[in-house]
Formats: sequence, structure tokens, C-alpha cells
Amino acid sequence: MNRLNLPPYEIKTRQQDGRQYILDVLRRKFIALTPEEWVRQHFIHFLADHKGYPTALLANEVELTIGGKKLRCDSVLYSRDLKPRMIIEYKAPSIAISQKTFNQIFAYNTLLHADYLVVSNGISHYCCKIDYTNRSYSFLSDIPRYEDL
Repeated sequence: MNRLNLPPYEIKTRQQDGRQYILDVLRRKFIALTPEEWVRQHFIHFLADHKGYPTALLANEVELTIGGKKLRCDSVLYSRDLKPRMIIEYKAPSIAISQKTFNQIFAYNTLLHADYLVVSNGISHYCCKIDYTNRSYSFLSDIPRYEDL
């Protein structure tokens, strides 16, 4: 898999029926190892191990329904009272982050009303903070530590 712009961690993989799987620490099971999953697992460990995010408040593959269409948020961080605080969208390292990616995460946010939106392809990471009062958003220079949210 590609080298990412994220800290390394102790990766747990296994081979089964000719396919490779990676341990998803949030779902507590092995998931097919795709380039996007490679990014997701590195990013989750980055948030937990380097930014202090509690894994108990993070969820992967959160299902949403928009206009009768079922969609899945890649990851969601919840507050202690289980309100969405951050939505995270991952792309494979070979996929450039584009306006389409931001449109996708903003669509998810019409339902979740999270305070932060994060997009990463493992190489480039973008985080914006939503200001609902002024109906605006601003990009942050870094992914905030959990205690600073």
C-alpha cells in the first residue's frame, strides 16, 4: 500500500481466500484492505494516538438517508452526549481532493449538523469549522486536538 502523510502505527492484517484484510479498531473486525480503508485506518489511529480522540466516540460507516437514498459517512466523531461533532471523508491516495469531495461531505452535514468537516486522501488533509451563526465556514491549518474542539 501507499506511504501516507500520517504517522505509522502497528498495523494488523490477515490474508483470507487470497484477499488481504485490515483490522478496523472501531468496528472490531477485519475489513477488506482497499486503498481507502488503508487511509481510514491510519487516520483513525492518528486521531486517537496523536490528537487524543476517544475511540469510543468515533464510528465508521455511519448510514444516512437523504431523499430516500442510503449513503454512508466514512467516519463520525460524536460528543459525549452523542451529537455529531465531526464528519470525516476518506479517499484513496490516488484520488485528488476536489470540489466534488467537499460537496459530498457538505451533503452529509445537511443531516448531521457537525461542527467540523475533514477530508483526507492520506496525503492531503483538510479541516473546516462550520459557523452556523454566521452561515459560513473556515479552513483550519491543522486537525485540532480533541481537547480543542
